[in-house]
Amino acid sequence: MNNKQELPWDNPRFRNWVAVARACHAVERAVAAALIPLDLKPAQLDVLMNLYRHPGMSQHDLARKLLVGRSNITMLLPQMETRNLLRRQADQKDKRVMRLALTNEGEALLMKALKVHTALIEKAMSQSSPAECDLIGEQMRRVAEVLKPD
Repeated sequence: MNNKQELPWDNPRFRNWVAVARACHAVERAVAAALIPLDLKPAQLDVLMNLYRHPGMSQHDLARKLLVGRSNITMLLPQMETRNLLRRQADQKDKRVMRLALTNEGEALLMKALKVHTALIEKAMSQSSPAECDLIGEQMRRVAEVLKPD
């Protein structure tokens, strides 16, 4: 390797991006571990949260919101339906479209999971002031916008 070549980890942008990635992975691991007692996986929590916020959304729209393929959703939903966490119904106008809604059991589990999830977020962000939290959020939104596919 050429010793005169600048190494990426000497660059503050690279070094700090690695810190962001590590923090993201740490949060993902913590959320997954905290959801185990509820017999819930992070992907299932994402589904429950989205259906609570957008009742009646289609499977296609849910896949787009979660940034996953429709095949991922197709595999995940039957498990959740079997647990009576959600129900799928054919759209009244287009029978090819499946509309999704939480059941009472799904909503109750979501409320328990949100307490766990919110506590983890509070713990993770507790060393930051509200202004710093806003700054972090704004910076991450700008990063997401810059990297958005064309």
